[in-house]
Amino acid sequence: MKVTNVRGVALSVLIVGGLLLVFAASCSFEERQAEQEPVERQIEEETFVANPFCYACHADFQGETLEARHAKAGIGCERCHGESERHRSDEANITPPELMYPRTRVNPTCMMCHPRDTIKQVDSHDVILAGAETIFDEKDPNGPEKVCTDCHAPEHKMGVRTVRWNKATGEILQD
Repeated sequence: MKVTNVRGVALSVLIVGGLLLVFAASCSFEERQAEQEPVERQIEEETFVANPFCYACHADFQGETLEARHAKAGIGCERCHGESERHRSDEANITPPELMYPRTRVNPTCMMCHPRDTIKQVDSHDVILAGAETIFDEKDPNGPEKVCTDCHAPEHKMGVRTVRWNKATGEILQD
């Protein structure tokens, strides 16, 4: 009787161990597969982003390429520009958004989510990558003139401005 119990326990251990091994192998396969797929294929369903708050005044950005791709990935205006609640609530339009980007900060900001290793695989990005050693470096004033938004979002700029702010300080330049 004791031999049967030992065999039963051994068989149970083998079955459970085998199932764990199969489960672990399938998980690592799925993870490797996801890492190899482009981001567009990894996004299965759209996620709500709070862009409608921004569209109240910035309707021209709705459906724009940069906005649409980021929104599909669940990334809204606030990810780059902050919640900007005071800006949204200011009907006189004198309160700047929380975050604005002088040209020298565009590339380092984009590289917070799009790292060097990812973008260096495209030859045309060499001119962008030459501008800074790390994502936190200011662009070298003698370095390249191109920034990410020159090619990837040329339309992501205000066409008509009624107010201009210093993008580094938020100070009003003209009203």
